[in-house]
Amino acid sequence: MVSPRIAAALVAALLTLAPGARAEPLKIRVAWITVPTSLAPILFAKPQLARHLGSSYTVEPQHFAGSSQMTTALASGDLDIAEMSYSSFAFAVVNAHMSDLRVIADEIQDGDPGYYTTKYTVLNDGPVKTIEDLKGKVLATNVIGTGTDIGMRAMLRKHGLEDKRDYTMIEANYANMNALLFDHKADLITSIMFFETDDLRQKAHPLFVLRDVMGVTQILSLAARAPWIEAHRAALVDYMDDYLRSLRWYLDPANHAEAVAIVSSFTKVPAAHFEPWLLTKADQYRDPTGRPDLVAMQHNIDVQKDMGFIDTRIEIAKYADLSLVDAANKLLDAEARGK
Repeated sequence: MVSPRIAAALVAALLTLAPGARAEPLKIRVAWITVPTSLAPILFAKPQLARHLGSSYTVEPQHFAGSSQMTTALASGDLDIAEMSYSSFAFAVVNAHMSDLRVIADEIQDGDPGYYTTKYTVLNDGPVKTIEDLKGKVLATNVIGTGTDIGMRAMLRKHGLEDKRDYTMIEANYANMNALLFDHKADLITSIMFFETDDLRQKAHPLFVLRDVMGVTQILSLAARAPWIEAHRAALVDYMDDYLRSLRWYLDPANHAEAVAIVSSFTKVPAAHFEPWLLTKADQYRDPTGRPDLVAMQHNIDVQKDMGFIDTRIEIAKYADLSLVDAANKLLDAEARGK
């Protein structure tokens, strides 16, 4: 005779195998570095838009200081979705041998026609009037090997200037760039919209912009590993469905004031700083369908190789899986037609 305890255990096991049994939601660990460049920590601030959250998946935003730490976490299985620049993605594939890494969605693009592009800025009354004037000068980049750093070096190479031989490159946090320029500790800085101040606009100007040398740049994409995608495809389509619905809410001009308030509350930066540009054409471009610009990304990575940062050319189309965003877009299109 089977004991009551064993019988109960057998019933529980059978229930978990039954067709109607409810699986635990997939926990998706999503990386982010800064807001509002990344919307990950605030993406579902409007919970009614995330219709599958808590049912088929949950989200755990994880903060990282940089892309190299994300690559390590992806490799060890401690992270599921990373936000990666074109350069960090190529480094992961070529140098970390992560051949199963896949681009799954767009995050943000630089230089899309009509939208913002990163600036390389000099003082109005400084000694630098042309790119050739940068010879012998100090240039400030955020991190060596990033997408904006590679763009800067590519432009200087076009004008016959090479790092160490013709100029000195220093690394600095974006928050410190303006002070470096004003204190004459750098002759050119990399400037992005978040840190553009009235003081900078009055005293300085862009010598060139990233779009001048790279065209459109796939600044950040969402990336995950192929086996994990295949193991959790249904839940990930649900996640991407909610992701795109929420992203489109943020991009809708009708929601601008509320979106600014959400970002302001999270960053503790006054809303007045964001109001003129955030999530508008004065900002960098976010594709409302979630599709990255793979043609641009291929060009970006080719420049990365030409500049000597990687020694192998990779064909980005082989490392992209846009089936999740494609499926999510079909669901959203069907939903729109049904209204």
